Amino acid sequence: MEELLDALSQASGKTPAEIATEALKRYLRLQRFEDLRQKAMPFAEARGYLTDEDVFPEVS
Repeated sequence: MEELLDALSQASGKTPAEIATEALKRYLRLQRFEDLRQKAMPFAEARGYLTDEDVFPEVS
């Protein structure tokens, strides 16, 4: 993993710490999104929104 991080660091011009920080932020945002989605699902299902395709016509 360290070799991959070093290679990415060289290719991107970012430090390994910057890359790790970005990756951790992205992971934490994704976890927060999933938590919120799980909390919203019962309300969405009660209104007939079971899949992303159910929502698409409403927001397009």
